[in-house]
Amino acid sequence: MNSGLTAVVTGSSSGIGRAIALDLADAGADVAIHGRRAAAAAEVAAQIVQMGRRAPVLLADLAEPAQIERLVGEAWSALGGRVDLWVNNAGADVLTGGALHLPFAERLQRLLEVDLRATLLCSHLVGARMAAQGGGQIINVGWDQAMTGGVGTESGQLFAAAKAGIAGFSKALARGLAPAVRVNVVAPGWIETAWGETVNRPLYERLRSQTPMQRWGTPEDVAAAVLFLASPAASFLTGQTLMVNGGIVM
Repeated sequence: MNSGLTAVVTGSSSGIGRAIALDLADAGADVAIHGRRAAAAAEVAAQIVQMGRRAPVLLADLAEPAQIERLVGEAWSALGGRVDLWVNNAGADVLTGGALHLPFAERLQRLLEVDLRATLLCSHLVGARMAAQGGGQIINVGWDQAMTGGVGTESGQLFAAAKAGIAGFSKALARGLAPAVRVNVVAPGWIETAWGETVNRPLYERLRSQTPMQRWGTPEDVAAAVLFLASPAASFLTGQTLMVNGGIVM
């Protein structure tokens, strides 16, 4: 990836988003950190500042469309009037703590608001700004099993609905914004995020053994895929989904 780029990573105060933001900064980008909690976002921003890069903190609840519009405007202002890369990573937590036991309809609502609608609205607003500035890239975070329905649990059904929508939308958006703006998807498989740490050991081992690479992925594995798509090496790729799942065939 070329150094000196400006980037925004939604949901970058923890997990996969945090790893993406830190790797982008390490590669020479100024990265705006987004979250809902100031303290967590500020901690990631401080690490990036120590690398010698800018890291403005942007707070917004992506379940609220008005806050999404404000976020996009603030991002452009905070990064000097240009954003080269926007990563839509933020997602609703419906897998850990009390959220796991919420009614189906409420969990669905959260995923549709944050994972799907916020990704679409951010991409729509960001894409228009990038086209006006003459170029840019959007990378959306999906799920490797969204299009195949590979997980039949209630949670799997919910995530398939939201993440398959992201995949289809991203392909259509890529066609609409080409050639100035590239749009791609990174689709993680079994990644050791906060949810992965709570999985019971028999299930953890079964999923590990079913993965050709014989391990769970890490947030850094996903970040590496984002860096590749953001680099000149991927300049002929748009409308694509890059599976980061250790070789599981979908």
